Amino acid sequence: MTRVMLSLMLVAILTGCETFGGGGREAADTEAAAGQAAADATTRGLAAGEGATVYEVQTLGTGEAGEGGQAGPDQAGLLARRILYFDFDSAQVRPADIPVVQAHARYLMAHPQLVVTLEGHTDERGSREYNIALGEARAKSVAKLLELSGVAHRRIRVISYGEEKPLALGHDEAAWQKNRRVEIVYGG
Repeated sequence: MTRVMLSLMLVAILTGCETFGGGGREAADTEAAAGQAAADATTRGLAAGEGATVYEVQTLGTGEAGEGGQAGPDQAGLLARRILYFDFDSAQVRPADIPVVQAHARYLMAHPQLVVTLEGHTDERGSREYNIALGEARAKSVAKLLELSGVAHRRIRVISYGEEKPLALGHDEAAWQKNRRVEIVYGG
């Protein structure tokens, strides 16, 4: 029953949330509109009971992790990913990145002395205040997935740098894509 509830909560988070809006930002481009249409179709499928995609949160002891939460061969590759990228004007974790977050959750569960900091970042577009809020929303969405996977809230720190620490210094879409991110940083 708990697993079903967690799955439904995660689906609500992933498909029910609109992109982070406001702040005078321009409307999302065609790609973002297509992504929203796909999310709407998934939501309609859930309501109708059709075969909609359901993203399931796995807790320690299930999935790829072996005994005691030790990393399996695939787990190690997922743990190597410490940066999650986001779509324009969005704080939603991409479905392809959910296994990465789950791998980090299993790792944290197996290492109770560790604390994780989630650093939210944005591209340069938008006001400073808007970008700080968007970076925080991105980090909080990753934090929520970690919590749903069993990591205690007190072990997760959220910080937003907004546009202040870009990975790429260009002023084009290629640079902006690299700057829309959450970095996962471990500490003790």
